Amino acid sequence: MLCEVARHGSFSAAAESLGYTQPAISRQIATLEAEVGTTLIRRVPKGAVLTDAGMLLVDRAEAILARLDDAENELRALAGLEGGRLRMATFASAASSIVPLAIAAFRERHPAVELSVVMADPPDSIPRLRAGELDLALSHDAIDIPPVIELIHLFDDPMYVAMRAGHPLAESPALELADFATEPWMLATTQTCPDSRLFLRACHEAGFEPQIAFQNDDYPAILGFVAAGVGVAMIPDMVARGVRDDVVVRDLDPSAPPRPILAALAGGYRSPAVSAMLAVLEELSGEWVASRPPLSFAAKSDQFART
Repeated sequence: MLCEVARHGSFSAAAESLGYTQPAISRQIATLEAEVGTTLIRRVPKGAVLTDAGMLLVDRAEAILARLDDAENELRALAGLEGGRLRMATFASAASSIVPLAIAAFRERHPAVELSVVMADPPDSIPRLRAGELDLALSHDAIDIPPVIELIHLFDDPMYVAMRAGHPLAESPALELADFATEPWMLATTQTCPDSRLFLRACHEAGFEPQIAFQNDDYPAILGFVAAGVGVAMIPDMVARGVRDDVVVRDLDPSAPPRPILAALAGGYRSPAVSAMLAVLEELSGEWVASRPPLSFAAKSDQFART
């Protein structure tokens, strides 16, 4: 109100500009003068004149109001996804499959949002999410997640057995996990990759302790050892869709436990950018599952076939 009186030079003109009565403006200015302990406006026959204190306060107030206006505009931009940022983490196999599709779709729809993506497995990404360093993380582990983290299930990723082309079991009409009880296994590290915990649990339920020949969290490296005949491995569908030609991929009967693909975020407030990325991930997850080609055994093929 003080700024409007200074701008228009009178209480009545300020009242008309703001949609108040002139006495209401006078009362508010009197209250302000009482709070600051000095006179801000002198009434004169032709209107109102600011005192030195009034001019000082108007100068500061105009700068403050301009900053408030900027903040309101920025908030509107964030709500409309015309700005802001999204810091996201993904594990490796999602980064080579569904995440590039999500990034492309998100950037096409919301080009003004600053999007950054880092590679991190759940043991690293979940603490960073909890600390506020990330806004969203893709995870394939629902165990030992603190209650302050919200998990949204996107889809289940089937697990298959991978073996070298020409392996004695490659052309078996049906396979179960126990058929590989004496095989050396290529396995992700149990400390960082939840896939290995799923596999070990399935082996124990099948009645055997697997022989671990090689451990690494890089699926392409594991498949290199498989192709060389060093052993066999369990791989997720995300990896199997791009498997190399010298590796055979087979389903098991009963099927191996799938791994859950989850979106993790800090509970409570969701920024517009986080909500938009969740919408993209949920949309693409449905398409990803619908486009999953089933494994089918071909007796004379030296690798897996998809129909």
